[in-house]
Amino acid sequence: MPRVAPVTGKSDVPAEHQAVVDSVVKVFGGVRGPFSMLLHSPKLAERMLALVTFFRDETIVEPKLRSIAILTAVREREAAYVWAAQVGAARRNGLREEVIDLLRAKGDPGKLPAEERDIVTYTRQLIRANRVDQPVFDALQKRYGTQWLVELTAAANYYTLLAGVVNAFEVAAPPDGDTLPV
Repeated sequence: MPRVAPVTGKSDVPAEHQAVVDSVVKVFGGVRGPFSMLLHSPKLAERMLALVTFFRDETIVEPKLRSIAILTAVREREAAYVWAAQVGAARRNGLREEVIDLLRAKGDPGKLPAEERDIVTYTRQLIRANRVDQPVFDALQKRYGTQWLVELTAAANYYTLLAGVVNAFEVAAPPDGDTLPV
């Protein structure tokens, strides 16, 4: 049970902010997860929603590779709701089950291809130590460029922000979603 009542629709926000709820519904098909809490601050939810659409539709980071960073980040934050939601997206983006299983288990990425291994390593270092070793930074920057690396870094951190929201407010994962080990 969440720590505060989730916003579930327009009737839960003042009239002047109901358009934000409409925007959330347009993007997600309903109000759930982090946005059920973020809508307690409609202006914040509105601004964060713009990042959802950016990461879905405008980033130059390929969806499969973006999913690796997102799943790595939310697994590090043990965010069951965001994990469940993003595993489905990762599968739709073509991410192999072997990678999902490795991330779920917080396993060693050493046997993954370099392009996947480097993203896992980069994201874990960023989340765990708030720094990234120069060799992994250089490898990703050389392979993909600076804009790509900025957008990958922003995506990973955006999803850690969502993880913090669902964890702080104890938003339960959907019962039919992929689960994290206890």
